[in-house]
Amino acid sequence: MTLILNTWIFEKDIQKGISQVDLVDRVKQLGADGIEVRREYFKDFDTELTGIHEAAQRKNMIINYSVPDVIFEKDGSINPNLSKYFDEGKKMGINKIKFNTGNFENYTGDLVKDFSRLPLAEIKMNVENDQTPISGTPDAIYTFLTNARKAGLNSIGYVYDLGNWAFTGFNAIEAAKKLAPFCDYIHLKNSMLDSKGNMITTDNLDKGMFNWQIIINYLPKDVQYALEYPMDNDELISQQIKLFNTTR
Repeated sequence: MTLILNTWIFEKDIQKGISQVDLVDRVKQLGADGIEVRREYFKDFDTELTGIHEAAQRKNMIINYSVPDVIFEKDGSINPNLSKYFDEGKKMGINKIKFNTGNFENYTGDLVKDFSRLPLAEIKMNVENDQTPISGTPDAIYTFLTNARKAGLNSIGYVYDLGNWAFTGFNAIEAAKKLAPFCDYIHLKNSMLDSKGNMITTDNLDKGMFNWQIIINYLPKDVQYALEYPMDNDELISQQIKLFNTTR
């Protein structure tokens, strides 16, 4: 199984000013196959996009791109920034780009025509279950991806985010069963209530409300996996990578 490290893992270092460019080598040293960079962490697109591409090429690393934006606007129209995001991805040489679905229920256009502007043959496009009522329900994701498949847009896939189901309240196993046919990427993190009753993301796959090793049995095996939760140091990251590797 291919393992990616999402840069949310290094949130404290990012806040201290470390660039995602500098994290590429670190991710490689930790033993992962690739890095998932987050758009909201960029400070200088002109230099960092190229820097990530060059660093990943040197280390033969996979690059995925997490974009915190929707495909469909509130009125159902296609987000006009999608092409820009794909162009950023091209500069990095990415494998996958991830969005939230948004308001597909209001869409009235032609999917084939509207998506023909995007380089879907070069870059795999994914949607993820987020923590919102619009894009974080199994039915919303299923409806969009079913329509995409009917339109022949088979290259659009799904990121199953385990931890986010805790925030939306849906059954993680039932969601896995429903969405497994579209899934080609899995984000692993665990969630639990803290002492104040707030739902939080933990720093340990084995700590939380989900038995992740059981749940992934309902999902495809030959897909990319990402660890996506903040961790304080490389020792803990290495421990979590070893824990993940017990499933290989």
